[in-house]
Amino acid sequence: MKRILCFGDSNTWGLIPGTGKRFADGVRWTSIIRNDLEQSGYEIIEEGLCGRTTIFEDPDRIGRAGDKLLPVFLESHAPLDMVIIMLGTNDCKTRYGASASVIARGLDQVIRKARLNASQHFDLLVVSPIHLGHGVGEADFDPEFDERSEVVSRNLANEYRKVALQNHAAFLNAADFASPSTTDREHMDEAGHAALADAIYDKITALEKGLANVI
Repeated sequence: MKRILCFGDSNTWGLIPGTGKRFADGVRWTSIIRNDLEQSGYEIIEEGLCGRTTIFEDPDRIGRAGDKLLPVFLESHAPLDMVIIMLGTNDCKTRYGASASVIARGLDQVIRKARLNASQHFDLLVVSPIHLGHGVGEADFDPEFDERSEVVSRNLANEYRKVALQNHAAFLNAADFASPSTTDREHMDEAGHAALADAIYDKITALEKGLANVI
């Protein structure tokens, strides 16, 4: 049995756009790949949390900094064969004022802390998140973001690719396969989850067969 931990934010948790509710099992991308891979001897562990960042603490919600929590989950869910990290959207909030390169350095810190504290080697897939939609910061959507946030989100993939290369990790750009819903301009709808699941499934199986380049 190979065990994969999926570590991310609300788009890993499976938030239904425009609501505080969660997509059902079989709709979330994490549960889709679990259903697709379980007969091949994989166990998928879902560890998504709304508001999670790479390194930033949210003053309104405790326990959101990923660099502090991932080492804990590596221990509690051990042994693990692979970790998939998809973070960065919440880092684009105006309160953090972070550029894409700063967020990428946060991701690098998440990875380095995780590997330093892991009891055994694990493979790593870095997933750059979907882009924020145009106008996401408007009053009827999510004012925690603004136009600059949109630009930063679109610049993450190039910076994340560098971090993946430096850390000998595989890389996938979620924005190549999925977009934010028109409902809230921030979260994936059912079609987005399905498309991302297909892309990640293909990446995992290619890596398993040794057919995919690291980047």
